[in-house]
Amino acid sequence: MSTTLAERPASGGRRADRDFLPTLARGISVLRAFTDQKERLTLSEVSRIVDLPRATVRRSLLTLGALGYIETDGKYFRVAPRVLTLAQAYLTSSALPRVVQPFLEGLSDRLGESCSASVLHEEEVIYVARSTRKRLASMHRNVGTRLPAWWTSMGRVLLAALPDAELDRRVSELVPEKLTEHTLMDKRALRAVVQQARLDGFAAVDQELEMDLLGMAVPLRDAAGRVVAALNVSSQASRGGRARLVEDFLPALRNVAADLRPLLVG
Repeated sequence: MSTTLAERPASGGRRADRDFLPTLARGISVLRAFTDQKERLTLSEVSRIVDLPRATVRRSLLTLGALGYIETDGKYFRVAPRVLTLAQAYLTSSALPRVVQPFLEGLSDRLGESCSASVLHEEEVIYVARSTRKRLASMHRNVGTRLPAWWTSMGRVLLAALPDAELDRRVSELVPEKLTEHTLMDKRALRAVVQQARLDGFAAVDQELEMDLLGMAVPLRDAAGRVVAALNVSSQASRGGRARLVEDFLPALRNVAADLRPLLVG
């Protein structure tokens, strides 16, 4: 999961190229360099992570510092609390997290497991809502956490909602990453499980992302029938396998998704 941002827009043709601001893209890339890293980074470390020249990174860091998003002691840089206002802008302006959160809490209480909602962004899922229950130490993932879409149950139901041509493009560009001994690596097999998720209306992942971690997800559709997010429950493989997910969790997930549908107005 590289933190480097493309220097060009993913699509949009000449107009998008003309309107695209590489300086802004580089600044966001530098800010994202701190994701999943240690608390403090040197200029050289940031430059290595984002694969940009030190001079470019220095200007971006100083600009972000002037805006209050980065703090520095002269040698080390770290993200400042003001960055939280960027996430807050999404959380307060989007109805999805506000509508979903109480349903997640209720579902989590009934199942005794962690529950989440996420959206698809490029090749990752991003958590937009999360229940407060955390049974697993490894499940301390908060809103804003990014995970590889192909090896999560939420990612697979969201990928399943894509048109075939777009799914084929993503498969062709995919570089599988071995995360555990159970991680599915064959690209044709990955496409097949996504297609199966489309047919089944759910996806289950067994220890492909993390050992002893099971996940099941269903798509969240809005009132018009469009898939806008995924709803997930996570559990321990040592407490029961796929059969437990299908028997105990799937009906509850589908019920909550049905209850949410008329409330999700596009």
